[in-house]
Amino acid sequence: MGRRCWRRRVVVAACLGAALLLLWLAPRALRPESENRALGSGWLGGKKRSPLQMLYDLDKGPRSALAEVHRQRRDLLRRACGRHTRRKRLLRPEDLRHVLVDDAHGLLYCYVPKVACTNWKRVLLALSGRARGDPRAIPAHEVHVPGRLPSLADFSPAEINRRLRAYLAFLFVREPFERLASAYNNKFVRPYSAAFQRRYGTRIVRRLRPRPHPDALARGHDVRFAEFLAYLLDPRTRRDEPFNEHWERAHALCHPCLLRYDIVGKFETLAEDAAFVLDLVGLPGLRFPAPPHPAKSAVTRDQAARLFRDISPFYQRRLFDLYRMDFLLFNYSIPSYLRLH
Repeated sequence: MGRRCWRRRVVVAACLGAALLLLWLAPRALRPESENRALGSGWLGGKKRSPLQMLYDLDKGPRSALAEVHRQRRDLLRRACGRHTRRKRLLRPEDLRHVLVDDAHGLLYCYVPKVACTNWKRVLLALSGRARGDPRAIPAHEVHVPGRLPSLADFSPAEINRRLRAYLAFLFVREPFERLASAYNNKFVRPYSAAFQRRYGTRIVRRLRPRPHPDALARGHDVRFAEFLAYLLDPRTRRDEPFNEHWERAHALCHPCLLRYDIVGKFETLAEDAAFVLDLVGLPGLRFPAPPHPAKSAVTRDQAARLFRDISPFYQRRLFDLYRMDFLLFNYSIPSYLRLH
């Protein structure tokens, strides 16, 4: 990570009677162990180095190949933010809603739906003691219950600031259009998403489909991929309410140009990156639930290519522009199946 990368860290200040939070980069709370013990003592009793300190130790010595990969990802993200963002802005408390807190181990995890967030929430529940036993045994519906895991937005500005300075912050991202295709299939094609289809599918059908069938208007169960994309590109969608988290851009959920992330994991290298994070936590008995088999990942890529095949180049370009920052910040190439020129 290097001394220069550790030099600055996010600080939070109360603004406008605490209605807004202003975050900016400030000195990082990484010092020699004797100086940093006070910050770590809240969760480690000063007896064990925190995950953030463990990462710092890795960067001071000879790096493993994986540690070097994560250093390069941090540097690339920092440079991309410098090139592609012009000015900082005020962050509202709700902007921190996706950053989950594990005080027991000094972790901040920003979850991005459709990027293994269910399994990461399982792991955090096990780490925090809110669930017992193997994380894989925790039912999926339980991990998404609001309030099961504390959010950074739940704390006071001073408490937010302390955690941002002392905790290891990480997120996991995914190739944007594969994530989008996964969200469409999960929420609009699978039969168990009836409630979601009634909320969003009926809205899409009503707005975009000429002479819709009454059953489609009532259930929203047969939304086509082209209709879903048209809904995303319709200015009224974001004007009426924020994007749903399942298709909101990762940078808009986690604000990586305003909050410094120590680890940027990727869905494409989920097993290795998850093991790297858990090694920093220092609990050898804890295993991340097995990621999708490579064959399933290949199916997802083919599925995305197949869905976009029938989308015109004009709308492909508009959609790429909408998700451009995720491609740029997280170093994803333009998919070969797109026809942007």
